[in-house]
Amino acid sequence: MLANLKRYGEEFKTFAMRGNVIDMAVGIIIGAAFGKIVDSLVNDIIMPPLGWILGRVDFSKLFLVLPLDGKFQHFDSLDAAKAAGAVTINYGVFINTLISFVLVAFAVFLLIKGINKLRADKKQSDDDAAPATKECPHCFTTIDIRATKCPNCTADIQ
Repeated sequence: MLANLKRYGEEFKTFAMRGNVIDMAVGIIIGAAFGKIVDSLVNDIIMPPLGWILGRVDFSKLFLVLPLDGKFQHFDSLDAAKAAGAVTINYGVFINTLISFVLVAFAVFLLIKGINKLRADKKQSDDDAAPATKECPHCFTTIDIRATKCPNCTADIQ
């Protein structure tokens, strides 16, 4: 059993130390941090002025109380409704989350667009690069572009 455990440990170490696994882990960590930044941007920067423009609305406090036993109840705040055990639909929190998602999706779109542009530019520069070899017109072997004499058939190349 100890030998199996040691073997599994070695296999896991090999798996975990692959470059793509480490890259994925780094991406997840950075993505989580980026998500927190976007949440703060939405909750602390975007939504307060938007709520102010729309009549001093705090989106994070918008909710709908579902009726209990056919009776509607009124609560002044979401915290009061939760403390009373009321069932609520927190559509304001959903609006904030939706805006956060759209911002993250847009940032990922811009990132992918930039990466694709870099790849296209690199491919274009690779395609535009001058060839490094040429073909001897006499023996049809591939030779260096700078050659003036074919090393295979010794013919003069122009």
